[in-house]
Amino acid sequence: MIPNILTIAGSDPSGGAGIQADIKAISANGGYAMSVITALTAQNTRGVQAVSLCDTGLIAAQMASLRDDIRIDAIKIGMLGDAAIIETVAEGLTGLECPVVLDPVMVAKAGDRLLAEAAVTALRALLPRADLITPNLPEAADLLGCAEATTLEEMRDQAHALRALGPRAVLLKGGHLQGEQSPDLLVTEQEELRLDAPRIATRNTHGTGCTLSSALATWLGAGRPLPDATRRAKAYLSAAIAGADRLSVGSGHGPVHHFHTFQEVGR
Repeated sequence: MIPNILTIAGSDPSGGAGIQADIKAISANGGYAMSVITALTAQNTRGVQAVSLCDTGLIAAQMASLRDDIRIDAIKIGMLGDAAIIETVAEGLTGLECPVVLDPVMVAKAGDRLLAEAAVTALRALLPRADLITPNLPEAADLLGCAEATTLEEMRDQAHALRALGPRAVLLKGGHLQGEQSPDLLVTEQEELRLDAPRIATRNTHGTGCTLSSALATWLGAGRPLPDATRRAKAYLSAAIAGADRLSVGSGHGPVHHFHTFQEVGR
């Protein structure tokens, strides 16, 4: 049966990140995508020009409407915006028995902050509700209140420190490290798994975090064990990045190619 995957995140009208990227990634990995929108943004490949957070009552109503009617097999959580929204989403998760993947979206690719600094404490309180969190190195440093990791050993220490905050597992993404490889580190109670992929020379990496976490949620919703789901999601993202330069979207950090395996219609 096709898994029903819910993404809870902000909207990116350029289509490269947020809800739009999540829906593409869920669909490309074989899931049925549903969404709860937490924020509207004005953004493109060059940056974020405006953000309007959704009313918490409407966010709660979206979640209630879906859970009252539709089986939810997994949930991906992205941009939440502020403490009130984080608390609303946490309450909406009560009673749902399905994997939850939390991508702690804090800063956009162009450097624009997407989570108020005052809300980081509320986000930390949400971590124990997650089966998996997928921070990059700057987000991990923000959550831990420490300097960003610059080595694999520091990455390992921070991944374990993040798991101590309550999530069942941590996938710490090492794309910000220097070197020819882009290493990720999966840490659970039982194991530590390093996943490497060659670093691809492209500036078109907008939405990589959204894409990876959505693909992961889809495979978890399909019943795959976490290590297998992680490998599949990382392989999908690597191929999407490798195909990114086949797209021509904007003049800044363009999106990855979510549908790189599909037949393309040329001009």
